Amino acid sequence: MKIIVISSSTPIDNEALIITRLFEAGLETFHLRKHKLSTKAMKEFIAQIPTQYHNRIVLHSHHKLARTINLKGIHLTKTHRKRTFKTWFTIRLIQLRHPTILITTSYGNIGSMLEIKKQYNYDYAFLSPIFDSLTSKYQSGFTEHSLKSALSKAKEKIIARGGTGIDTIEKVQELGFAGMVLYSAIWKSKNPVEEFNKVVEKCMSLNIKVE
Repeated sequence: MKIIVISSSTPIDNEALIITRLFEAGLETFHLRKHKLSTKAMKEFIAQIPTQYHNRIVLHSHHKLARTINLKGIHLTKTHRKRTFKTWFTIRLIQLRHPTILITTSYGNIGSMLEIKKQYNYDYAFLSPIFDSLTSKYQSGFTEHSLKSALSKAKEKIIARGGTGIDTIEKVQELGFAGMVLYSAIWKSKNPVEEFNKVVEKCMSLNIKVE
């Protein structure tokens, strides 16, 4: 099961240090989502993280930085997918430098996830919200039956996002997801690294291999 942590879109105290500690604890994939930062500020933020962990970062914006930084992947939002030529051109330039870079995306409904014609072969995609939010009022709009059916037909690996945490591990696996995103479970915790370790330990106790 993929355990992915996604950043807060707003600043967090000692955030780069926490991210580094998560990598040291074994986190393999971190999605960096800071749309409000300038390209320069984003580059400076990444520079606060040790170079050996840059290849575990998937970038949600300022994708051109992947041409000079050895990142794990780039994440395409719905907006990126609409900018057909600009996005395609950016990806082609990145792939000339990093042919194996991951391309990921997000879906907010099953229809988009099962769309026959897609611009790219995504390595995995987020689907949300799967569970009722841990910290806000939005609720999942999916049923178990619709999820299981859709996931069996999906072309790429689908990662559960929204309300996911230590208490949803078994349900995420039962539904057929390839993994889950940790967001509120990490950033609303008093000790983010400890919370991540608890999730990994719970997976191990359930004989679930963590990626």
